[in-house]
Amino acid sequence: MIVDFFIATHGRVSVVARGVRRARSRLAPLLQPFQPLLVSWVARGELGTLTAVESDGVPHTLNRRVLISGFYINELLVRLLHRDDPHIALFQAYLTVLQQLAAIEHAVDPVPQEEQVALRVFETKLLNELGYALILDHDVKSGAPLQEDALYHYHLDRGPMAIEGGYHTSQGGEMVKLHGSSLLDLARGAFRDHSSLRESKRLMRAALGLHLGSKPLHSRGLLHGLQPATPEKNR
Repeated sequence: MIVDFFIATHGRVSVVARGVRRARSRLAPLLQPFQPLLVSWVARGELGTLTAVESDGVPHTLNRRVLISGFYINELLVRLLHRDDPHIALFQAYLTVLQQLAAIEHAVDPVPQEEQVALRVFETKLLNELGYALILDHDVKSGAPLQEDALYHYHLDRGPMAIEGGYHTSQGGEMVKLHGSSLLDLARGAFRDHSSLRESKRLMRAALGLHLGSKPLHSRGLLHGLQPATPEKNR
């Protein structure tokens, strides 16, 4: 069985875990998503061999309410991170978003949209760490600071350009239309209203899509299967 670990000092590490599928395997209960672990492995080419594993803390408990968001985050890491490329800051962001999701899971009265805010903040940090940071503070054509009330086309290959007089001459390439307030909110990781959060989600989906390619995310397929029961969730 091939297992992916996310390790602060090593990045994404893929190893072969032998004997996991056997009955009474001691490894199987430990090799679960969102479980802090201490692991040892022998590196052999792209795939190492797992030699030891033990628990390193209490698992982040994510159930139906936020479980698919956790799967979504993990899938982004597997799809976008190169093997053996350390990302210490991103690892901390990963721990933070798991803690936030777990808190939402156990909250008696969760704050509306809190889950979506946590995801947008993590996505922004992920793109930053990968070297694909979005431009969220100025118009790339004029150099002027973004204006909250202005409309922009965010060109995924360049950045935001103001739509003057209600229209903007296309510069080619894929683009997303949104308000300056949404870009500024995304930059600071706090959203003033649902409209800002919705526009930011459209931008992040398009920006991530450039690097994910045409292969769909499995976590979104799971989400669609639960859509009637959870209409508010849409990664």
